[in-house]
Amino acid sequence: MGFQLLHLNLHGLIRSHDLELGRDADTGGQTLYVYELVKGLSARPEVEKVQLITRLIQDRRLSSDYAQPQERLTDGSEILRFPFGPKRYLRKELLWPYLDDLADQLVSYFQSQDRLPDWIHAHYADAGYVGSLVANRLGIALVFTGHSLGREKQRRLLATGMDHEQIEQMYSISRRIDAEEVTLAHSDLIITSTRQELEHQYSRYGSFKSDYAEVVPPGVDSSRFYPNQLSQERDDVDALMSPFLRDSTLPPLLTISRAVRRKNIPALVEAFGRSSFLRQKHNLVLVLGSREDLRQLDKQQREVFQQIFELVDKYNLYGKVAYPKQHRRDQIPCFYRWAAHLKGLFVNPALTEPFGLTLLESAACGLPIVATDDGGPRDILSRCQNGLLTDVTDLESLQDSLEQASSDQEQLRRWSDNGIEAVSRHFSWDVHVCNYLALMQKRLQSISTRTKIVNKQKPISPFGKKLLLLDLDSTLSSIDSDILIDLKKSLHSLNDSQSLGIFTGRSIKVAKKYYAELRLPEPVVWICRAGTEIYYCVDEQPDIFWQSSINMNWDRHEVEKALSSLENHLVLQPKEQQSDYKVSYLLKEPGESLLPLVRKRLRQQKLSALPYLHCHWYLDVIPLRASRAEAIRHLILRWDLSIENVFIVASQQGDAELIRGLTTALVPHDHDPSLEPLRSQQRVFFASKSKHGLIDALKQYQFFINR
Repeated sequence: MGFQLLHLNLHGLIRSHDLELGRDADTGGQTLYVYELVKGLSARPEVEKVQLITRLIQDRRLSSDYAQPQERLTDGSEILRFPFGPKRYLRKELLWPYLDDLADQLVSYFQSQDRLPDWIHAHYADAGYVGSLVANRLGIALVFTGHSLGREKQRRLLATGMDHEQIEQMYSISRRIDAEEVTLAHSDLIITSTRQELEHQYSRYGSFKSDYAEVVPPGVDSSRFYPNQLSQERDDVDALMSPFLRDSTLPPLLTISRAVRRKNIPALVEAFGRSSFLRQKHNLVLVLGSREDLRQLDKQQREVFQQIFELVDKYNLYGKVAYPKQHRRDQIPCFYRWAAHLKGLFVNPALTEPFGLTLLESAACGLPIVATDDGGPRDILSRCQNGLLTDVTDLESLQDSLEQASSDQEQLRRWSDNGIEAVSRHFSWDVHVCNYLALMQKRLQSISTRTKIVNKQKPISPFGKKLLLLDLDSTLSSIDSDILIDLKKSLHSLNDSQSLGIFTGRSIKVAKKYYAELRLPEPVVWICRAGTEIYYCVDEQPDIFWQSSINMNWDRHEVEKALSSLENHLVLQPKEQQSDYKVSYLLKEPGESLLPLVRKRLRQQKLSALPYLHCHWYLDVIPLRASRAEAIRHLILRWDLSIENVFIVASQQGDAELIRGLTTALVPHDHDPSLEPLRSQQRVFFASKSKHGLIDALKQYQFFINR
């Protein structure tokens, strides 16, 4: 059988036709790359099926195409859309609270299929996070392409004058960087577009392993991007430019991008306005996506356009600058060929450019380049020799490079020829797809086979259809006596379809001793030591499948060694609180402020470990693939439970991880403030009164309450 491949690209604005490139900050080169890659892979004889997972969106402002659960892309590929979060469209920075829901949906979906994908390829940090969860739970190989990385974005934004708080508020940058670290730690392969990206951007992550990374430059569709424009194409572009330009025959300085800060378009307008040479010899053409009304654009896009308008007015550039409102995707190659015919230049002034597909497109059409001296352009120009690199953060440098590049007509001709030849040789889609598949086949052979716990035959389960999970350390240790009486009545009336489980940070022996004093029914499962051990019924031997799953790359001794330098902030708990898969500390000062430093120490040593803070004082460091939430998913997968029929009670700081996703959960009245943001989660019951919140929630969701 051929390969079955899964691609994750989550923002939702992708479909089989008329890609809305440039609509907003999330619909640029990444969208086009994923679209072309999926189509290219599906055409290969060794590939049986390619599925592209994205978000289902129901929004009156958008096409109904994005609300279709399934859409054929080619004969061998399809788009599958899953709903998560609000129905309306959201920019990618607002999707983080809902990603666990999608991971749960995807695992359930693949449980129902006859075959798992051979690998998951996740695009961008949000898809990487979801891909990590799905790949870990199902034992599938994970491939990651960041497209742009949070650490590099943060560095560049700080250089522009934004402060940390602004960046955090606008881009959720710390959550993105954390997701990238987790994804890199789980990835079997990282695909980068350039050597510079690998060596200077990914290498800044503690979880990055260079021997897991390969450079595979994207390709260009030669059926669309080629030199020698037809006269009708020139007439069509001229018609778009005529409302803006007094003399449309002047060589244009062309840029094509989204209207976002990272693309740095106002700096290009400023450099053009400052130069009398450029104003005399050239026009400036800004193709920044289609728009109907500026008021309908997001805040960032409106701000970019406002800066452009103010600069046009400041330098009196009327008649010299074009920024057409509408264009079709099939007109993009025409813009390049039109500019090449007039002996113009393509300009990419982006602050960061992981690759720069527009540079290849312009080169394929014979248009020379002036580009940012960052990331992808360095690799492209080193192969194509078709233009200049410049420091776009220095306006004088940008201006000088534009003036220099446009001054030598013979040089422009050589650059044009060089670009056409180099793209044909190094950057075609056929070459890209062949290299991609060859690399995957090689990598899959070297990846050790994992235990896949998807059950095709119904297992003999120790559980019924519903499972209630109670926290021994917080919920049961502080429960009021009258609530405990009511809970006993409910639990003692359990039938064969209903079960009770306990999670605790204690050892199984200590937990059972304490639990016996409550005189509650015997649990069918115990999740102990912060989710690193699972026990069933009276058996005191841990679940060996779970132990095997979390053991990968875990080194307890190295964790202690890495954190030994923080002895002024934390101290190891007594020996009885430690275990093979859990290093437990007590903080000397309560709060979350120490967590980033702990994560940093673990990543610096490239340790597959994550810290979890509970009740503000207690810090557990456990294997990367372990947690209470993942232990619950292991139970669901191994014993064929429905995730909606697992009920969890959470109350303390650190419990948020338990109630993300599609489980049913209760947050008691006297919960920790850190759980407040989870009110938007599905199937989470926030108790409105201090007493009987647990009983009320059990009744609402019909758990164990016989009516």
